[in-house]
Amino acid sequence: MQPLAERLRPQTLNDYIGQQHLVGEGAVIRRMIDARRIASFILWGPPGVGKTTLANIIAKTLQVPFFTLSAVTSGVKEVREVIEKARLNTGLFATNGTPILFIDEIHRFSKSQQDSLLGAVEQGVITLIGATTENPSFEVIRPLLSRCQVYVLESLGKDDLLQLLHNAITRDIFLKNKKIELKETGAMLRQSGGDARKLLNILELTIQAAEAEGQGSEKLKVKSEECHSEESPHASHIVITDDLVLRSIQQNPLAYDKDGEMHYDIISAFIKSIRGSDPDAAIYYLARMIEGGEDPLFIARRLVISASEDIGLANPNALLLANACFDAVSKIGMPEGRIPLAEATVYLATSPKSNSSYLAIDSALQYVKQTGNLPIPLPIRNAPTKLMAELGYHDGYKYAHDFPDHFVEQQFLPDEATNARFWHAQPHTPSEAKLYERMLKCWKERYKNEE
Repeated sequence: MQPLAERLRPQTLNDYIGQQHLVGEGAVIRRMIDARRIASFILWGPPGVGKTTLANIIAKTLQVPFFTLSAVTSGVKEVREVIEKARLNTGLFATNGTPILFIDEIHRFSKSQQDSLLGAVEQGVITLIGATTENPSFEVIRPLLSRCQVYVLESLGKDDLLQLLHNAITRDIFLKNKKIELKETGAMLRQSGGDARKLLNILELTIQAAEAEGQGSEKLKVKSEECHSEESPHASHIVITDDLVLRSIQQNPLAYDKDGEMHYDIISAFIKSIRGSDPDAAIYYLARMIEGGEDPLFIARRLVISASEDIGLANPNALLLANACFDAVSKIGMPEGRIPLAEATVYLATSPKSNSSYLAIDSALQYVKQTGNLPIPLPIRNAPTKLMAELGYHDGYKYAHDFPDHFVEQQFLPDEATNARFWHAQPHTPSEAKLYERMLKCWKERYKNEE
């Protein structure tokens, strides 16, 4: 028997749920279908939001030849064979439109496989519809991307998911006679994560578990009774509750692709939450990464970077603690490693912030690229040989520790860069304010404009 998600797969746009920004009245894909002119495009979105279903609906509505390939199992040979079949069909079906080639998981195609599509797409032999869960700008070659529009599909919202559940229990040939009552839906909606396929799988699994463990069990909150109706004189009455759902699926493998878009989105949110001084958000994203199986050392490395980039001189101890966290996680591993990770995360998020060092090195690097290797002043050059000493190397150098406060004004920057400024203090934090005051005292002319 087919899974519930496959049995309920929509066959027309009228039955298609979600993505109204693409298929609603006046939306771009709806207009293409109505005009019977489909341009090549790539559908980018998370799993279970209708990418494959939409491609099938388009082909069925337009009644054109429809070829499918999976990037997991197909190579260049299979691509060329399909293109040749499409070429033979193009003339016959020209009045109805170009044959459609649907490639699932197109991001898994190698460069050579993607290259093999270019000519057919360019010449109009096929209309390419690709589906991917990964960012096409990273995974699809630029020449192919330039020949396709990219349409973003979104995770299904609560109303869409509830409509799916209602359709399942009222329209499915096997479920509509079971008298299923959706008493509570919160757990199913949360566990699905906006994935229609996952939602229907959870519903089907929950119903099967309820029936397998015994109808009428109070423990499962499932009622079984004889329902004397014309439709089904022996239909069971199943009450779906959150408790039943959670015990049926037992665990929630969170959506987290350590090599994909989710990986970069969550680490970005994590670092931005630390930078924005929100410890609650930072801890939340840390938990998402830990629960998703992220490499704890990857997280620890990013904490070290954040300590330098975002906290910096405002709290130099942040770098020490971040390094200690990395060392601790390296030694103890997980799950105990979650504790120093949490400690460092909260400490960094609640610390004062300064990026003056980060800005200083980037400014200096840009200056060096523009000016090249400017001559170093002779007094501060090394003079390990007699010749170098005779040439003036080290001549005139003033040893700072021989002077009051261990400072004496002298030239360190090259002649052409004597007025260059790279580090600009951010004296809004006490620790960096002290550093600024000292520099102002030492280099009055250089820093007086920042008073």
